Amino acid sequence: MSASTGLHDITVAVARAAQQPFTIEPARIRGPQGDEVLVRVVATGLCHTDLIVRDQYYPVPLPAVLGHEGAGIVEQVGPNVKDLKAGDHVVLTYGACGHCNPCASGHKAYCKDFYPLNFGGSDAHGHTALQTSEGEPLHDHFFAQSSFATYALAREHNAIKVPTDTPLELLGPLGCGIQTGAGAVINSMKVLPGSSFVAYGAGAVGLSAVMAACVAGATTIIAIDIVSSRLALARELGATHTVNSREANIVEAVREITGSGADFALESTGRPEVLEAGIEALCGLGTIGIVGAPKLGTRASFDVNNLLLGGRSIRGIVEGDSVPQVFIPQLVRLYQQGRFPFDRLVKFYSLEQINQAAEDSTKGVTLKPILRMAAN
Repeated sequence: MSASTGLHDITVAVARAAQQPFTIEPARIRGPQGDEVLVRVVATGLCHTDLIVRDQYYPVPLPAVLGHEGAGIVEQVGPNVKDLKAGDHVVLTYGACGHCNPCASGHKAYCKDFYPLNFGGSDAHGHTALQTSEGEPLHDHFFAQSSFATYALAREHNAIKVPTDTPLELLGPLGCGIQTGAGAVINSMKVLPGSSFVAYGAGAVGLSAVMAACVAGATTIIAIDIVSSRLALARELGATHTVNSREANIVEAVREITGSGADFALESTGRPEVLEAGIEALCGLGTIGIVGAPKLGTRASFDVNNLLLGGRSIRGIVEGDSVPQVFIPQLVRLYQQGRFPFDRLVKFYSLEQINQAAEDSTKGVTLKPILRMAAN
């Protein structure tokens, strides 16, 4: 097929209605244009954001093909692609315009067009690249990829080349969830050697933060959750202390462990009451980062004078404030050295098992589902 006009028969998982199961369907995808690359998806992570969009916590138009932690092999490149070529192994990450002030200053996760480019359901011109087998358009370009599919279109700047000697099917979550937790620690808050760090929530993001805190040299690392198996794993991954929040007051527990409160903390549950407790448990000059995504309009409160007089900080964090071209290869190298064993978090499913994977993720049975695609 030609790079610009041909259609490729693929299989996709479609979100057709709020809070309804994904459906597996045949579809067609056009070839790459401009700086796009067509990627044969090997595997893709399933993230909390996919589920809250399926359930319409965020207003993405449906029916849509979601998926934003894809990993695969470049099959075709558009005429304006400069560095990638067919056969390259890539991890797909979020989209950004590349030229606004945040992008130009190295903060693409805060692109002024981040929401429309990643949640708009089409490209910047309102066009989709996917259609049903009957020719009806499917909303796509989710995080500039829509990788719940056997093939996906991305742009060169959000298709990150990775080494071919690392298991490609494992790497997709580096494009979002793992990158978010680890980047929050290393890039956003810049956790210091000898400091204390608290992960509120020991899911895939929180445990990625725990591992990153170890890499950063934190010496008191606390994981807080309600699931005992997650807390046990947190210990194995480097947490020095764990707290079951069903059994203890988390503010009192953190203060008792640290002596004066946490230097750094990350809230990944999306629960405002947990965030409020996390703010209270900071030491003077402490910082808490927020990555948990609740429904739009959710509010939390804090004591203004506690924040003011203690010089405490609250930091919103998107995608770990990372430059993916730099940070994803760094995480791969840390994994290869055995210093960032994120493979301990994952469980594999087929694309056809996506609804089981979603259920297992929601129940906490699986920390990070990864959907393998059948051989194309």
